[in-house]
Amino acid sequence: MPAKSKAQQKAAGAALSAKRGETEKGELKGASASMEKSMTEKELEELASTPRKGKPERVDG
Repeated sequence: MPAKSKAQQKAAGAALSAKRGETEKGELKGASASMEKSMTEKELEELASTPRKGKPERVDG
């Protein structure tokens, strides 16, 4: 499942870092905190590794 925006990709990267123990879970806010709790490490890797080229900064909805 590829990321639909740069913001989604960045949030997935932050959540993945916390899930791996590289950053504190308490530092997460908003979507990244939710993603860390509800998604597996593999799902987060897929979102975070999506190429950014051509992605909008944000997607409404």
